[in-house]
Amino acid sequence: MKRFWALLLCALLLAGCAAPTEPPEDGRLQIVTTLFPYYDFARAIAGGAADVTLLLAPGREAHSFEPTPLDAVRIARADVFVYNGGESEAWVEEMLGAAGENVRVTLRMMDFVDALDEEFVEGMQGADEEDEDSDEIEYDEHIWTSPRNAAILCETLCGALCAADGANAEAYRANCAAYVAELDALDARLRDLRADAKRDLLVFADRMPLLYFCEAYDLRYRAAFHGCSTDTEPSLATLKYLIDKVAEEGVPVVYTVDLDSRRIAEVVAEADGVGIETLYSLQTVSRADFEAGETYVTLMERNLTALERGLA
Repeated sequence: MKRFWALLLCALLLAGCAAPTEPPEDGRLQIVTTLFPYYDFARAIAGGAADVTLLLAPGREAHSFEPTPLDAVRIARADVFVYNGGESEAWVEEMLGAAGENVRVTLRMMDFVDALDEEFVEGMQGADEEDEDSDEIEYDEHIWTSPRNAAILCETLCGALCAADGANAEAYRANCAAYVAELDALDARLRDLRADAKRDLLVFADRMPLLYFCEAYDLRYRAAFHGCSTDTEPSLATLKYLIDKVAEEGVPVVYTVDLDSRRIAEVVAEADGVGIETLYSLQTVSRADFEAGETYVTLMERNLTALERGLA
């Protein structure tokens, strides 16, 4: 907490009372986002009418992210600030509570879709320790992994940009409609794949941050860890469960998540003689993919290709 207040004080000293309350003179809106999906949605909808800043640098772990003083200044000077919400971004609520009055429009994206409870499924590390009597609900934060949710989030963001910059509202709406059309086409392809699938089980020898995706396409899953887990070493019981499950159901591939270690997947794959595929959670992206201009849609298309092998 002391570090936070020191950071905030530094930010306020730098930003002062001069933080803009109107768009810059050149007409370009200043948009700041915490995570890659919202950065991608914002740049697609805004086109050339805005400057979009991504706080979580490509390749960085989202769950351990801590803002720098410069990040605090960027947020304080934003016209539109877009964040996900949830436990991983608890720092945002504290920062906005103390210095958010300068931000013209703030969007907490978890407010705009139906959040799902975080799941501990059979065989998952910690499943036996989950307190079913607890009154505290922990929501899975990876809401964007469903393309249908992504379309809702794009339309929400579009409305915010139109409210902040009415002069470019027509262009924002047109750009949003075009992007949502891409998401709808992606969703249709995924539904076709699911309809033709011979299997419905995905085995993650890794974390499982695609709960909303699995719910959207009626897919079962088993995993070593839940989506926000920081664990890296599964228990012998969890590892044995995954190996046995793959053999029992004749699963042709096990999945790992981009930017995570493949070590667990390699153990399971070698034990069962199956392949390994990577799925993208899109919370962050690699530096190479970011610089290559990859988008939510292009990375989801990689997921579709990886799923073709696992569900066939």
